[in-house]
Amino acid sequence: MADDGDHSPVWARTRRRRGNPVIGVLITLLALFGALTAGLGIKEKSLAEGGAMMDGWISSAWTKVRGEAPKVADQAGEAAGAAAAKAGDAAPAGAAAASDERKL
Repeated sequence: MADDGDHSPVWARTRRRRGNPVIGVLITLLALFGALTAGLGIKEKSLAEGGAMMDGWISSAWTKVRGEAPKVADQAGEAAGAAAAKAGDAAPAGAAAASDERKL
C-alpha cells in the first residue's frame, strides 16, 4: 500500500479498545462457571446433582477458611506486635544518636 498521505499503513494504525476490561473478566468468569456447570451436569447426568457437587466444594472451602481464619489472625497479631515493639525500640535509639550528634 502506498503511503500517499491520505492513508496510513496497516501496521501504523492503532487498535481501539472498546469496553471496560472488568466487564470482560466478569463475562469470562461467568462463561467458565457455565461451562463447569454444564460439564458437571453431563457427568452426573443431572444439573441438580452437578450443582450439588459444586455446592459441596464451596461449602468445604468456606468451612476450611472459617476454621483457619482465627489462627491466621492470631499469627498476624503476633507479627504486628513484634514489629511495633521493634519500632518502639528503634525510636529511642535514634533519638539518642541524634542527641549525641548535636552535642558534637
